[in-house]
Amino acid sequence: MIDFGNIIYWVVVFLMMTGLYLVLASGNLIKKVVGLNIFQSSVFILYISLGKIAGGTAPIFAEGIERYANPLPHVLILTAIVVGVATTAVALALAVRIYAVYGSVEEADIEKQEVDAD
Repeated sequence: MIDFGNIIYWVVVFLMMTGLYLVLASGNLIKKVVGLNIFQSSVFILYISLGKIAGGTAPIFAEGIERYANPLPHVLILTAIVVGVATTAVALALAVRIYAVYGSVEEADIEKQEVDAD
């Protein structure tokens, strides 16, 4: 039976393995970028879930509140999202440039053209 208290970790593992599979098994550069984004999203979910405290509130001091959630993981993930978007943009720009030069985004086609050029 699945423990629903830990279901988020199963989701994280599933997303990590899906992203890793796309990166390793796919020869298409666009699919590799999508796989990296899925893997990155799983890491975001993991860190956000670790930052959650049961019964914790925002770190605003008030009367009668004893448990506060740490905002640091959420802030770090917000920064990581911005870096991830920039990295994805650069990767897609490179994929567009590779397509313009080689006429394909498949690794096998690019390697074949490189071997033929030598």
